[in-house]
Amino acid sequence: MDYHRPLDIAVIASLMIVFGLAEIVTSFTHNFFGLHTAPGAESAYIGSIIGMLYAAAGFLTLKINRHTAMFAIVLLVVVVAGRIAMVVSGLYPIGTFRQAAAIALGTSIAAGFAIYVGIRRSAFR
Repeated sequence: MDYHRPLDIAVIASLMIVFGLAEIVTSFTHNFFGLHTAPGAESAYIGSIIGMLYAAAGFLTLKINRHTAMFAIVLLVVVVAGRIAMVVSGLYPIGTFRQAAAIALGTSIAAGFAIYVGIRRSAFR
């Protein structure tokens, strides 16, 4: 059966992959367009794991399979929880409004992806 990938799913999956890779790079450089993470190995490792999970969710979503899409949602929930845990633990410092807004927006985007994949579950076979 020839099944095409819906454009909206392909776009959000691609964004998840790009955002996940950006999270990995940021975790080791501790700087992304003037936004910072706490220096140190703990922040780097946890941040890179969150980024890997984010990218993995994107790859799973690209498969257009209902089971992998549901697993992608679980990974995105873990990403959101991990980002919140990093804020609470101080690994994502929120000392400025810009920093806090960027973290809130990034976390909201990850949550929005999970919601969107759930809403569009009928597009997955």
